[in-house]
Amino acid sequence: MILVFGGTTEGRLCIEVLEEAGKAFYYATKGALQQVTFKNGIPLTGAMDVPRIVEFCTSHGILLIIDAAHPFAENLHSNIEQASLKLKIPVVRIQRNFDLNVDGIFCDDYNDATRKLKSAGVKKLLALTGVNTIAKLKDFWTEHETYFRILDRDESNRIVTDHHFPQDHILYFDFENPDDESIMHTIHPDAVITKESGSSGYFEEKAKMCQRYHTPLYIIRRPRTPKSFVSVEGKVGLRKAIENLCPTFFPLRSGYTTGSCATAATKAALVALLTDDILQEVSITLPQGEQVILPISKVELHEQYAEATVIKDSGDDPDITNGISIVSRVEVNNDSDDIVIDGGEGVGRVTLPGLGIEVGGPAINTTPRSMIRQAVRECCECGVHVTISVPQGYEIGKKTFNPRLGIVDGISIIGTSGVVKPYSSEAFIASITRQVSVAQATLCDMIVINSGGKSENFLKAIFPDKPAQIFVQYGNFIGETLREVNNSTFKQVYMGIMIGKAVKLAEGNLDTHSKKVVMNKNFLCSVAHEVNALDDLRSIIENITLARELLDKVPSRHAHNFFTAILRHCYETCKPCIPHSDLQILLIEESGKVNYKYPILHHA
Repeated sequence: MILVFGGTTEGRLCIEVLEEAGKAFYYATKGALQQVTFKNGIPLTGAMDVPRIVEFCTSHGILLIIDAAHPFAENLHSNIEQASLKLKIPVVRIQRNFDLNVDGIFCDDYNDATRKLKSAGVKKLLALTGVNTIAKLKDFWTEHETYFRILDRDESNRIVTDHHFPQDHILYFDFENPDDESIMHTIHPDAVITKESGSSGYFEEKAKMCQRYHTPLYIIRRPRTPKSFVSVEGKVGLRKAIENLCPTFFPLRSGYTTGSCATAATKAALVALLTDDILQEVSITLPQGEQVILPISKVELHEQYAEATVIKDSGDDPDITNGISIVSRVEVNNDSDDIVIDGGEGVGRVTLPGLGIEVGGPAINTTPRSMIRQAVRECCECGVHVTISVPQGYEIGKKTFNPRLGIVDGISIIGTSGVVKPYSSEAFIASITRQVSVAQATLCDMIVINSGGKSENFLKAIFPDKPAQIFVQYGNFIGETLREVNNSTFKQVYMGIMIGKAVKLAEGNLDTHSKKVVMNKNFLCSVAHEVNALDDLRSIIENITLARELLDKVPSRHAHNFFTAILRHCYETCKPCIPHSDLQILLIEESGKVNYKYPILHHA
């Protein structure tokens, strides 16, 4: 069992990750104010001191504690630390994203802040630190005009009364219509004080507001994270930590893409070259912004260059590249600021257009290139030449679809998310069942199904007010997902799909895995014939390498009819699986645009 201390945005994130396992877990909050939706979570309410945590963990067989509480819940963090050390239970701490580049006056604690405010001659202060800090700033507000912005709750108003703070200096925060700008305009404070609360606490927005008003910002530093805690930033890091510390919780392990491995190897090699440090692990930034840590297998430092090796770990995904070595050789050029990324032994070369990579260039996709460039710039501003090689790549490449795509002599360095999700059929289908069940528990009458993380992010922007649990990833198992949806009560089903899967689905393939079905150009020609465009589109279809080229190459005069016809075929394949629900299919482009839908629903 896992015990989560939540009540925050990070707590909601934790729920999303844990629900993927389909197993019970405990979710503890001090009060009952946070509204969350569970399928497998067991809620606990009330403050927990050290003896209570120890007793609960002992009696309920807790193997792992996750601290997703507010960064300034210092007493709780301390209680968790003491209890975990006594029980020898590991703790994972979900950290917020913090912007350390904000201009402000940092304070170690509230006593330090009071000294600095008084020393600076601040006469009027706006406190955005919350109602519980009224007592901590009492030495300041008893002598100087101070306004506190708080939530209008009974317990908050009791604190105001108990500390005899002047009611006319209380400003209530409206979640529905937050408006700190009008407060600044009305009271014209000499300074603002806030906590280093991270993105979830709107820290950056407060800092920018103070910049606009040229008002000094005093910042209470966030408390330290106990050294015994394992710190992670987001969903990927949390899942990996749970897999490592509580291996039986998830049915399958996740992994990292060749792109992530190449990025980690590049950073390790560059650090060695610049500092002589031989790292055993490095942190890299995934495309969605989360930082994760990858182990380094080997680093070799030479006079003019350094090489580092990462062993590809695909988790429990049956990936042909699992266990191979991804090597990065790095050379520094101080006479330039260019970052050159090349492919060495075992990295394929592109021989056909349409892959988004120059013909003749190395088969290193756009996202890994961006990740590698970001990793380089985190280390230095000079010119760097990066060569990625895969010693086993030449032989492995022959066993992939690369030759059919015009990629020769090796594998591709790929990955749009940086993460490999395990795709064992039974486990993935089981995860779909759990996701649909969790979505049902929200009591929302609609569900949004999509192929993966990238398309899901685009769809969340289209449906920004919907709960995160209604977004369900089908991977390649479209048919299995629709059958699960049919067993539910959803009235509306939205399917996001990219063109590569769409052309396979349109032909009637409810399982779109590349090992089972590939793009059928004859079928695409038949669709072109349906819309009276075959004469214009035949040569385009015959000369494409990947389906996504269609979006750029089909002339605009035919685009709407052609792509709508593909979606109509997708609809005809899928609708019999969900006869009692409305279905709309949205074609998502690489940029996130949705220019084609079928059908047009009256309520959409």
